[in-house]
Amino acid sequence: MFFYLAKIGGFFLDPANLTVVAVAVLAGLAWTRWARLARGLITALAAVLVVASFEPLSEAAITALETRFPRNPPLPAVVDGIVVLGGAIAPGRSARLDQPQLAGNAERLTAFLTLARRYPAARLVYTGGSGSLAEQRFKEADIARTLFADLGFPVRRIVFERESRNTYENAAFAKLVAEPAAGETWILVTSASHMPRAVGAFTRVGWRVLPYPVDYLMRGETRLGFDPQRAFRIYGVVAHEIVGLLAYYVAGYSESLVPGA
Repeated sequence: MFFYLAKIGGFFLDPANLTVVAVAVLAGLAWTRWARLARGLITALAAVLVVASFEPLSEAAITALETRFPRNPPLPAVVDGIVVLGGAIAPGRSARLDQPQLAGNAERLTAFLTLARRYPAARLVYTGGSGSLAEQRFKEADIARTLFADLGFPVRRIVFERESRNTYENAAFAKLVAEPAAGETWILVTSASHMPRAVGAFTRVGWRVLPYPVDYLMRGETRLGFDPQRAFRIYGVVAHEIVGLLAYYVAGYSESLVPGA
């Protein structure tokens, strides 16, 4: 039930979706006796959208989320295992087009392969099934296996977990297949914006990991740019993670509201 509620709630809380709904509602009100109110509200909405499109605001929002864990953390000489979270591959589109299609978080894959080559003795786990409500038959781990093989990586080194549908299930199901022992060092690879929620879930299932955040959206500099497309992409990511963090904490999937180093 949590999976379905999270997907439906996430759709309606996405800033872009909320904006479209607000514009549609206000446009409808403009043809009623509430036309004057509608004009005032749509003017206010337009002002908010313009201000929010300036980069300092979106940069501040994503930086606060992506700096919860250190970038390029020092790594030990010996690593027992590396686990990477799915989310970089579009499984349904990949299956229909008969070709691996990336979903925009490719750094998860490249970092995973880089670390795997750096630690040839480490056990490797790829965890990712399908987060789609409509296409559960297409599994991301299956596409990842094909992609890694095409890239020449020995897939026999990797355990592919293909049933998880969200971050908490990533942690729980990956632990089942990895069977990490107490005192082992495991690196967790996922997007920087997603790392707080991921660490919260892994900690909740009793698996202490070394966070290795990648796939940064922040620029690392402050400038007065005007970029609505980039800004609302960032607001969508931030809203998704904030809602996810709150939901995981309330549901007991994380022991901390906003995990950090």
